[in-house]
Amino acid sequence: MPELRKDPIIGRWVIISTERGKRPHDFKKVEEPAENPAECPFCAGREDSTPPEILALRSQGKPNGPGWQVRVIPSISPFLKRDAELWRKGIGLFDLIGARGSHDVVIETPQHIANMADLDSSQIEAVFSAYIQRTKELEKDEAIKYVLIFKNYGYKAGGSKIRHSRSQIIATPVNLKRVKEELEGARRYYDYHERCIFCDIIRQELEDGRRVVLEEDGIVAITPFAPRFPFEVWILPKKHRPDFSRIDEEEKKNLAVVLKKILTKLKSLLNDPPYNYVFHTAPFRREHKGYWTTIEDDYHWHIEIIPRLTQVAGFEWGTGFYICPVPSEEAAKYLREEK
Repeated sequence: MPELRKDPIIGRWVIISTERGKRPHDFKKVEEPAENPAECPFCAGREDSTPPEILALRSQGKPNGPGWQVRVIPSISPFLKRDAELWRKGIGLFDLIGARGSHDVVIETPQHIANMADLDSSQIEAVFSAYIQRTKELEKDEAIKYVLIFKNYGYKAGGSKIRHSRSQIIATPVNLKRVKEELEGARRYYDYHERCIFCDIIRQELEDGRRVVLEEDGIVAITPFAPRFPFEVWILPKKHRPDFSRIDEEEKKNLAVVLKKILTKLKSLLNDPPYNYVFHTAPFRREHKGYWTTIEDDYHWHIEIIPRLTQVAGFEWGTGFYICPVPSEEAAKYLREEK
């Protein structure tokens, strides 16, 4: 029988549709548009095909030339711009803000490799270093309130026809609704229990075991109790910390190993599906009041990975409910068993 499950952090309901239950092989491989690797602007040696780099991790060579490990460049079609004026005004009930911010592309490898799952964990660790360096640089801009790190892998997940592993960093002058929902939910829980809800979720899931995919060197990967999508996976550090950009070198190394293992399991089990991942981290704290004062204690950064196996349709848009055809316990079991 179908059942409704409630997300304990933000209170969102999902429908676990067991009558539509699917096994991994029931999800068909998504066909990707044809590409010509010779035309890829992100490969080493074609640096003049992109805007000048903002940041590069390199062991040799000159800026905007070969010899790099990871490059960060501005998007050619940015949503927000660093040189835009930050103005605020109201028109009756409506608020407007100038499009101040930034939109970067992180080129994750000099080689023409599509899926991050196929990178060495040391290369993924270097990508994390670029994320952290860029986040700390953006934090210096007083107009920036939030930095969002995300990946669109595959055409169905919002990627382009160019299949070169990359992700994006967008800095915004406002805090994001999805993050606010988590912040407010975490604060409510902390006000009542005086504990971090994410830390409690980690403890409970490790004791229960059914939704744990793997636990390794202080990093835990679980399928959430109320998943929006089949085979959705969250990766969380066991050590309480609100900011991804503040992790230490050991955590960064261990996180890279775990992320590679999870992405490899998803690729193998689900026939290389398109996916998104999003880093959920705390907003910058400067002189905010109210719930901002408790973030150090109640918020916990994490990564959410969403394979794009199902479509969001009218029911989801109309109700805010999601329908997931695979219970998280089954998804975790399949992923644990996938070598």
